[in-house]
Order: sequence, then C-alpha cells, then structure tokens
Amino acid sequence: FEGEQKDQSQSVSELGQKFVIALLGMYILLAIPLNSYVQPLIVMCVIPFGLVGAIAGHLLMGFSLSIMSMCGIVALAGVVVNDSLVLVEYVNRHVADGQSLHDAAWEAGAARFRPILLTSLTTFAGLTPMLLETDIQARFLIPMAVSLSFGILFATLITLILVPCVYLLLEDIGKRIGSSREKIIRNRQ
Repeated sequence: FEGEQKDQSQSVSELGQKFVIALLGMYILLAIPLNSYVQPLIVMCVIPFGLVGAIAGHLLMGFSLSIMSMCGIVALAGVVVNDSLVLVEYVNRHVADGQSLHDAAWEAGAARFRPILLTSLTTFAGLTPMLLETDIQARFLIPMAVSLSFGILFATLITLILVPCVYLLLEDIGKRIGSSREKIIRNRQ
C-alpha cells in the first residue's frame, strides 16, 4: 500500500510540474501572434475557472479526483483558452480598425456568444456518451471526461463575461501607469 501511495504522489507531482511547463508553453505560443506580454494573461485567466468547473462536476457526478481527473484538467487548460482567444482576437481586430476598446469589448461578447457557446456545447455533447458509460472497462476514463466536460461548460460561461472585463481593466491600469510615468517625468524636469 505504501508503494502505491508513493507512486501516486510521484505521478501527481510530475503531472503538476508538466502542467506548469504546458502553461508556460501556452503563454509563449500566445504571446508571439498577439505581440503582447499581457494579452496571453487575459486569454489564460479562464483556466482557474475551468478547474472550478471540473471540481464541481466531480462533486455533482459523485466522483473523487483521480490521476485521470488530473489528466483531464491538464487537457482542459488547453481547451478553455480557445474561447477567450477568439474574444481577444475579435477585440484586437476591431480596435485596429479604429473602434474604441470599450465598444470592441462589448461587441465581442455579443458577436462571439453563439459560436463560443455552440463549440462548448458540442464538446460537452461529444463527451456525454463517456460520462454515461456503465461498462466496467471504461469506468477509469469517466473522471477525465467529467473534468473536461464540466470544466468547459463552466469556463465558457465565465469567459463570455470575464475576458472583456479583464481586457478593459488591464487597459485602465495601463492608462493609469502611463499617466503616472508622465507625471514623474514632468516633475523631474
């Protein structure tokens, strides 16, 4: 029993380390096309909410967290960023076309609502057969499906509200920092 516990804790530790590496890789892959160090953080801010959805799904379905659940959570991190990336890209495109940031962020939620919701619902529907599986041989995969399906649903709902708000919040913070720098420079002169 002690050896099994040791192996399991080692697996969880390795999975955690690789999850951090995956997050760093995602950040780098997002920073390059977005030409920003901050916008990848906006895109990735929904990952913790996917985790909340995955845990809520386990509680709702009556499963305890397992190694397969953790694997589902790692995969979930890569899936939930897609919706927020679509929103950030939409805002960037419309701001580049001359629209105000506030209007572009507001419009992004409305314009991308249907495609984001449909892709998330179809992913959930695709995982439903695995969630409802009763075969003993497939039972070990159900926790992974629970993590993915419920995490995607919850993160989608949060994404549609959170990403435009965080985008505007960071823009306000950037303006305040910029005006503070200008004041400091003027005071030195």
